[in-house]
Amino acid sequence: MAALLNNAVPFAMGGVVLVLLMGLINMFRGGSPNTSQRLMRWRVGLQFVTVVLVLAVIWMRG
Repeated sequence: MAALLNNAVPFAMGGVVLVLLMGLINMFRGGSPNTSQRLMRWRVGLQFVTVVLVLAVIWMRG
């Protein structure tokens, strides 16, 4: 289980970075505000999942 969590953390962090970059690109191109808002919600949700995973890894390591 610990190995699974250890491997999931980088993927979760990568997801956060990807959504953040997508939001920045949308903003610089002058894209839809609705798209920016949706990406912001996704980013916040992914950050929550990432923090929970990191805390689980820390707790399992002990």
